[in-house]
Amino acid sequence: MRKVCLSIGLLQPGDSRDVIVDVFNVILKSKSPLTSQDIEKKVIEERKKHKLPMVGIASSNIRRQIKRLKDLFLVEKVANKYRISEDADLVDIFDEKIAKFYLDSITTRVREYFEALQK
Repeated sequence: MRKVCLSIGLLQPGDSRDVIVDVFNVILKSKSPLTSQDIEKKVIEERKKHKLPMVGIASSNIRRQIKRLKDLFLVEKVANKYRISEDADLVDIFDEKIAKFYLDSITTRVREYFEALQK
């Protein structure tokens, strides 16, 4: 999970285990959609279980991390609850949403920067 979060920019190299890893993991493991309060409770349980510091577990931060996952098309909100987008496989989400749209827009923008520098 940590490597996935690193590879898509949710974590930076050298970061300790950030709460985003726990939020994503809790949503991924859940069989049914969760409210933000459910996610917060499960994240706290996971961090206690693995003896991790209780850092970043404020409700506002959990909601911010959920938004980051939504912005990357990994999580969606359905009736005030969150789940993996369309209950799809992560590989399908990567192929259809991240690779096609997110990564393509980044490479297009970077190409434009290089073209502007070349002028």
